[in-house]
Amino acid sequence: MNAQQLRNSILQQAIQGKLVPQDPTDEPASVLLQRIRKEKERLVKEGQLKKKDLKSKPIEEDEIPFEIPENWEWCRIEDLFIHASGKQQSSSSNGKGTPQKFITTSNLYWGRFVLDKVKVMNFTEEEIKTCSATKGDLLVCEGGAGYGRSAIWDKDYDICLQNHVHRLRPVIDGICEYVYHFIYYLKESNQLMSVGTAMPGLSANRLKGLVVPIPPLAEQRRIVAKIEVLMPLVERYGKAQDELDKLNESLPARLRQSILQEAIQGRLVSQDPKEEPASELLKRIRKEKEQLVKEGKLKKKDLESKPIEEDEIPFEIPKGWEWVRIDYLMELLNGYSFESNKYVAQGIRVIRITNVQDGYIIDKQPKYYPKDSISEISGFILRENDLLMSLTGNVGRVGFLQKELLPAALNQRVACLRFYSDLIIKTYVFYYFQSTFFLQVCYASSKGMAQKNMSTEWLKKHIIPLPPLSEQKRIVAKIEELFGVLG
Repeated sequence: MNAQQLRNSILQQAIQGKLVPQDPTDEPASVLLQRIRKEKERLVKEGQLKKKDLKSKPIEEDEIPFEIPENWEWCRIEDLFIHASGKQQSSSSNGKGTPQKFITTSNLYWGRFVLDKVKVMNFTEEEIKTCSATKGDLLVCEGGAGYGRSAIWDKDYDICLQNHVHRLRPVIDGICEYVYHFIYYLKESNQLMSVGTAMPGLSANRLKGLVVPIPPLAEQRRIVAKIEVLMPLVERYGKAQDELDKLNESLPARLRQSILQEAIQGRLVSQDPKEEPASELLKRIRKEKEQLVKEGKLKKKDLESKPIEEDEIPFEIPKGWEWVRIDYLMELLNGYSFESNKYVAQGIRVIRITNVQDGYIIDKQPKYYPKDSISEISGFILRENDLLMSLTGNVGRVGFLQKELLPAALNQRVACLRFYSDLIIKTYVFYYFQSTFFLQVCYASSKGMAQKNMSTEWLKKHIIPLPPLSEQKRIVAKIEELFGVLG
């Protein structure tokens, strides 16, 4: 149950007579209604009310939604209050009367007023009497998305009203607070149906006709006092729930990053001293590269890599692991600057930055290059399971190119990382690139303010921690097992 549901539950208990106990010595609500009617009759005699204001539409049986305690009564809003609306705001109304501050629905919120921007309009003496609120009046929004919003005017001065604000003046003091909570409950539980679709609203007749379960006045006070004790607790509960929801939303991602950090530092699985160390693995990779040089598939310079200095090493790794530069393990290919005016409906798919997401390649708004231009872009044709990385914007995002996206070519500002040897578990390197550690150093090394740009030369020289081959497999298996649990 969230905070709003809890708040509604408390208010529902309140209006059904279940929040506080009844006291048989309380003056029953029927007597309260009689006193209100007598007061209205007095006002009619004095000419302050019209006789029609004494009449109220009878409450039909199908309008009563639930049972109420014995000393409560069902009545309508118009039985409890004297209703009035404000003055219509128009340019022609400025010619009569004197300038008066007035409030609109934009000043009226649930339980409070925002008066830093109060407008001024001319009101005549008669309009000031009929279209203003005094301390203790319950004001209700008529129109807009905020229809039904209510607050009790609590200032020591009167204020004029615009016509989209209803004024409910209590005939007897002390009933506004309970009715305020009743209206709030109706609105928040979607029971205060609006009139109109283009501009939803709560008409005067609709408001006056609302059926209210009214308790004895003494019980109203107890209900309001109980609500005022409980609502701050609900507010605290809501804030705690929001924090918990945020934590629950972020926890899987944070746990994934924690798992990856443990993995790349050699703490996710145990080491086996019997395993061939990464230093021997690198020697075997060198032999494979030497063979590629002999076959003319690699240049001799690709056999070498800049020595790693001690101050480049960011953290300790287990015995049997090695630090190695990216350009020693894989070839890095830059993309081609495709001419967008040559794109066609079908052809060779162009893999752009927008296709490279966090961990995968998406087929979103595909662009194609003519197949008859393949000789022009032959050096940029991609292969299944090429590891691609974004170099601009959200730098460092990676994904393996899936078979169903072929044939495909590499666009500019996307890098292709193609492994020299199968002696490296590609998925281990893929997970390393997804670690917070890599993404942070990647972002820090990139240039640009509004949009980051990563240098391929920096990427080539970046060092990664390399475990023994068997441990790479165990690390990947453990990561995928734990990620599967997280969902």
